[in-house]
Amino acid sequence: MLEHRKKIILGFAVLCLLSLISLPRLKINFEFEQFFPEGDEDLEFFKSFTSEFENDDNFLFLALKAPQSIFDTTFLKRVHEVTLESRKLPYVATSQSITSSKYPVKTPFGYSLIPMVHLQDATKLKIDSLNLIQDERVMGYLVSKGIDAASIIIKTKNNINVSQSDSLLSELKLLLDQKGFAYEDVHLLGRAFFQSELVALQKKEVLISTFVSAILVAVILWIIFASWWSVLICITGVTASLLIFMGFLSLTGRELTLMSALYPVLILIVGSSDVIHLMTKYIDSNAADHERIRVMKAIIREIGFATFLTSVTTAVGFVTLITSRLSVIRDFGVNAGIGVMIAFVVVLAIVPGLLLFFKPEQLYKQKGKAGLLQAFANHAYHFSLNHAGRTVWIFIIGTLICIAGLTQITTNYKLIDNLPRGAKVTNDFLYFEFNFSGFRPLEFAISTNAPYRADDFEVIKEIDKLESYLRSSGAVNSSLSQAMLYKSMSMMSNGNQKAYYKMPETKEEFMAYKSLISKMRTAEATVLVNKDNNKTRISAIVADIGADSIKHLGTKIDAWVGANIDKNIMAVRRTGTGLILDKNSIYVTESLLKGLLLSVIFISLLMAFLVKNARMWLITLVPNILPLAFAGALLGFLNIELEAGISIIFAVIFGIAVDDTIHFISRFNLCIKEGLDVESAIAQTFQDTGKALVLTTVILFFGFLVMLFSAHPPSVIVGVLISITLISTLLCDLYLLPLLLRKFIKLKGK
Repeated sequence: MLEHRKKIILGFAVLCLLSLISLPRLKINFEFEQFFPEGDEDLEFFKSFTSEFENDDNFLFLALKAPQSIFDTTFLKRVHEVTLESRKLPYVATSQSITSSKYPVKTPFGYSLIPMVHLQDATKLKIDSLNLIQDERVMGYLVSKGIDAASIIIKTKNNINVSQSDSLLSELKLLLDQKGFAYEDVHLLGRAFFQSELVALQKKEVLISTFVSAILVAVILWIIFASWWSVLICITGVTASLLIFMGFLSLTGRELTLMSALYPVLILIVGSSDVIHLMTKYIDSNAADHERIRVMKAIIREIGFATFLTSVTTAVGFVTLITSRLSVIRDFGVNAGIGVMIAFVVVLAIVPGLLLFFKPEQLYKQKGKAGLLQAFANHAYHFSLNHAGRTVWIFIIGTLICIAGLTQITTNYKLIDNLPRGAKVTNDFLYFEFNFSGFRPLEFAISTNAPYRADDFEVIKEIDKLESYLRSSGAVNSSLSQAMLYKSMSMMSNGNQKAYYKMPETKEEFMAYKSLISKMRTAEATVLVNKDNNKTRISAIVADIGADSIKHLGTKIDAWVGANIDKNIMAVRRTGTGLILDKNSIYVTESLLKGLLLSVIFISLLMAFLVKNARMWLITLVPNILPLAFAGALLGFLNIELEAGISIIFAVIFGIAVDDTIHFISRFNLCIKEGLDVESAIAQTFQDTGKALVLTTVILFFGFLVMLFSAHPPSVIVGVLISITLISTLLCDLYLLPLLLRKFIKLKGK
């Protein structure tokens, strides 16, 4: 193969070009459905529920801040114009604001509807403002709590995708600009806005992570080898790997997700690790010109299989994420696993050929810092040899500390924890959280029992009891139900006095209001009852208090329902997008344990195949299990909530951590086969692989730290935790593994 290296390199160059051409077809997608736990019974119920009603995320909130007061005729006229014209935007079903809403009133001539605010009459507008401030149906919903902003609620079509969201937002920006509202000053909240903004940010992050990772790898290689040729060879190999991987994703129709910013980092640094093992071995060989091909073939035979195993174990670590119930996590794991193997194939195919164009001395200059790496490895060897007792106690104490940290892990993550730092989408989310009712939806599906119907007096009374309890809980900020409609009618019939905002006391009074509501056909009434009139709903918005806290709140609500709602009349079940997303806190630990178990089993089988010795197999597992405990302890001590995106670190760490062990054990076994005793084999292994192990860890450490540039908090946490944990992995391999080999490996006749 090496004799045809020019043809091989040319072939991969063409493949890279084709991949580059296909990149424009690569799509980035974001949908809440990606984070729904598949196979969950609550998810199936939610799908059934939305098929009879509508989704609880088919809206787009706009908060328009007034220069002085929202009760200004000029400002309200502009709000009204945006409200009406927004209905003409693509994928919009309808829109609502205080300027388009009306109150039912009782007049001498019967019941009528009057505007919530009188745009043309400043005198009446003052009275309107007093009424609105006292109205719980409006405050935090159509008007901000500080009465300094009015909202427009745009109802979109169900399940609009990213391209549709982009189209809607583009047209909305033009409309706002025409009406004198700067888009940057308007606060938005909703599915369409989240999709459009987060996908745009993700595209930027993929580019930034690719660029910064490449620069970082180049800088580290220059510091270590002090040779531009070494830098160029490594960057060529990993860039080709990344291009071909991205081309593969494009040609196979795979979409990028919010976790895709990790792909460039993974491919570049994992590929660099493969390059470094080949390059350091080639440099150390100091082969003469006529021996280069022979030496390179020997290097490939010696470390090629170990490099293949490290790639497989890393890929297995990612692929075990298929145990997750979330499609976004499964897709990330499979794609990352494929990417790691593509990097191995590309590096092994083209890097040896590129190295042969240079003499070993051209790839390393004396001013390089590779000697410092070897010195560190040598120090580790002598410390573990001369201070075995101290080394054991350090690891025992460290393990106990890790166990303590593991007990502090929680899953009470919040939506805000997953939003990009400093981005408009995050600032707007916080604005609505503090100034309006918030975002996190909580639905209650109510099924009536025969002979009761969804709009019967007895049913509405039970709904009112439940809704009153929800509002008294302190976590529910606003709600919409049939009970609200009847309480509004009661207030209307009594001069709009707030004291009469309550359920009708008699069935006769209720029936009168029911007849009136059926004639008015308000927007609220049409979305609260299904067509068979045997199901209804309460749509509430709950504060972003965290998944575990909301789970506890839900348990309290369920207990209250069981004790206070008449089961003969109706059944109540919590549902909604928020509930389904929060179910991930239940499944994240389950998926984590399944994935880790699967990863340990597969990688252990590979290690067993490599060492062919039961005792050595157990020894190799110890320094790779401890870093997992260390990573978990960091989560606990740093109070980082464990959620789906962050849970991937354990599979990633185990898959990557075992790489150094494989290289170490592979070289150790070769030394044993050459006739060396255990101690001599350990010493020779440190001499042959120590420098490469330290260097690859340095590359991995700084490579994952590139995620600090990410605006996506889970990506930052994943990057930092993996970086720190991989340092602990190196320490286990350099200090603990030799100690275990000395203690438990006995050679007969040696």
